Amino acid sequence: MRIPGLSFSLKRAIGISAIKQKIANKIDIPTTKRGRTQKMGVATSNLISGRGGRVKAATTIVKLTLVDSLLG
Repeated sequence: MRIPGLSFSLKRAIGISAIKQKIANKIDIPTTKRGRTQKMGVATSNLISGRGGRVKAATTIVKLTLVDSLLG
């Protein structure tokens, strides 16, 4: 029996969601697959065009690759 408008998340109750958010904000990499994909596209575009600094774009790509391998 479900109560409309009421839901429960074990991850939020334990605090896993908050920890993931803090880590994502600290390293400036999204935890969602879509967010990581979009950020990878922007970083690749910046690396090719030279906008925003090539070193920063390359660093972002490396961080995204590492986080993507951890999160799957």
